[in-house]
Amino acid sequence: QVQPIESGGGLVQAGGSLRLSCALSGRTFSRYAMGWFRQDTGKEREFVAAINWSGGSTRYADSVKGRFTISRANAKNTVYLQMDSLKPEDSAVYYCAAGYDSSSSAREYTYWGQGTQVTVSS
Repeated sequence: QVQPIESGGGLVQAGGSLRLSCALSGRTFSRYAMGWFRQDTGKEREFVAAINWSGGSTRYADSVKGRFTISRANAKNTVYLQMDSLKPEDSAVYYCAAGYDSSSSAREYTYWGQGTQVTVSS
């Protein structure tokens, strides 16, 4: 059992940047892949980005490609989501998840964080 814990959300103006962090607590013995998802009020949760355990393989949703960057710390149980050129439509609760494959499908992830709010004003 592991618990992802997100941080770094906040309020920014369009065109600004934020960096989200996700740290795994608990029994972090396995080599977890990590993913970021987001969900706005009344909408389905959508994939944002994912990274494998080694950090050598990443994938992004088309809507954020070229603007967001996912990376891992050397400790491997911490991941970051650097968000640049933010748009109002990026506003959502962002969730970090851990699983055994860097999939774009939420069902492939076992452990989920509580989420951190990102609000982008125009």
